[in-house]
Amino acid sequence: MNLIALLIGLLIERLATQLFRWRRLRWLDRLIDLGFREAERVANWPALIPVILLAVVLVLPVFGVIFSFGGTLHGFAYLLLAIVVLFFSLGPSDIGEEIDAYCRALESEDEEQIQNAAKAIVEGDVPADERERIGRVEEAVCVQANNRLFAIVFWFVVLGPLAAWAYRVTDLIRRRAVFTAARDEESDGIAARIRHAAIMLHGWFTWIPARLTAVGYATAGNFDEALAALRAPSAERDASSSEHSEQLLARVGVAALAIQDQPDESATERGIRGATAAKRLVFRLVIIWAVIIAAMTLYGLTR
Repeated sequence: MNLIALLIGLLIERLATQLFRWRRLRWLDRLIDLGFREAERVANWPALIPVILLAVVLVLPVFGVIFSFGGTLHGFAYLLLAIVVLFFSLGPSDIGEEIDAYCRALESEDEEQIQNAAKAIVEGDVPADERERIGRVEEAVCVQANNRLFAIVFWFVVLGPLAAWAYRVTDLIRRRAVFTAARDEESDGIAARIRHAAIMLHGWFTWIPARLTAVGYATAGNFDEALAALRAPSAERDASSSEHSEQLLARVGVAALAIQDQPDESATERGIRGATAAKRLVFRLVIIWAVIIAAMTLYGLTR
């Protein structure tokens, strides 16, 4: 049943692009901000405690729906619930659509559009230098594909819809904490501590799927280059678990692309070629994961 729900959910995710605005869940930002304000009242507590409590509060509604059905939640009812939860867990936006928008911006040579499209993928400031920006976008695609898709699929397959939604909740809290801390003038303030705690919590959920995704990039791309990058030590040994995972995904993903600069190639052409190659890498890995999950499901049914 999970396989059917997953396939339908991924199909909707690919085709129903006009529904993407529904799953941005902007209204949850107010609840998360409220949780951050409550955390300020217990500033003497470790910041991780209110962040975990906030995550539990946001997961409880989905848990309540599943628990209220009890043993009656099976068949079509379970399928429908799993599809709905998976749809709102994926994203918040389709990485393929953002890559296409970035490529169109490069073709238009409008610097403002390019910066905005790149920021949507990187989820932060991007370098002004064209070559640096190209590399940052390619790395970000490999990282965001795991955050928005593969990690959610992993938890959905392993523990079901509730786990997929729990992962999405940690990502929502992380995004909002980073945004809030960026507005905080005091780098050692409560906002910075909440940001660190939110990134830590999200990093725990990301650790396993990030490494599976990195191995998948090696399988779907240039295996030799990606394997060497997979074995290479991290550049920053003091980085957090979340940063280690992002560095691994970026390093292995870019190595799997194995893109070589071509003579007489403009920065625009190089940027489009790299972004398109990253999009194809992600799509190939989606197919590989779907085949593996289908095989595991069939094997389980025959035992």
